[in-house]
Amino acid sequence: MRVSLRRVEGALFEARNEDGQTCLIDGPAELGGTGAGLRPMQMVLVSMAGCSGIDVLHIMKKQRQPIEDLDVEVEGTRADAVPAVFTDVHVKFTGSGAIDVSKLQRAADLSMETYCSVARMLAPTVKITHEVAVR
Repeated sequence: MRVSLRRVEGALFEARNEDGQTCLIDGPAELGGTGAGLRPMQMVLVSMAGCSGIDVLHIMKKQRQPIEDLDVEVEGTRADAVPAVFTDVHVKFTGSGAIDVSKLQRAADLSMETYCSVARMLAPTVKITHEVAVR
């Protein structure tokens, strides 16, 4: 796996993977950031949301649950120190469709406790909690 960053202007970078997909990563305004991209620590939360969301969809499919949609919200609390690492992260999975909430809970538990590589990587130093809801 490989990614590269190319500076666009100021503190704005374009990230590119080996398949050519891109996203923008930006720094704070005082370093020339323009607000055109996500900040690096936000990308960590995006990575957790994406990783766990894909897991939950996969597990729900295996459970034969007809999930129509899935929203994943991730909120992180950072230390008031340098480096300002995450101390706590909370993930909320909201599914829709004719699904069993206990099956969604099981899928979320499996993702967060076993399968999500991002969550497992952060777990030794970050308190990670999660919840589920059905709309």
